Amino acid sequence: MDAEFEAVPEFPKELKKLSRKYKSLNEDFEKFRTVLTITLPNHTPGTFEISDLGANVKTPIYKVKHFRSRDFRGKGSISGFRIIYAHMQNSEKIIFI
Repeated sequence: MDAEFEAVPEFPKELKKLSRKYKSLNEDFEKFRTVLTITLPNHTPGTFEISDLGANVKTPIYKVKHFRSRDFRGKGSISGFRIIYAHMQNSEKIIFI
């Protein structure tokens, strides 16, 4: 299944800023997108749905707690990035937040 990817305006700026410090981040993020596309409609291990967002939020929002970059090798089991995304199930669209 092919998913369409979008991002809020702040996401690419933050990714670019972090990729200056963590050189393999862009490549690792592309691998994450590939894995996410393959595993949908299920979710990757370490992914949790964010609850209690209110009645106005109809789209499920997920937090990936175990996104590891190769730059974190040997830094411990709780190191890594958090990625938050919305999964529009009817159109198979992923929006990175």
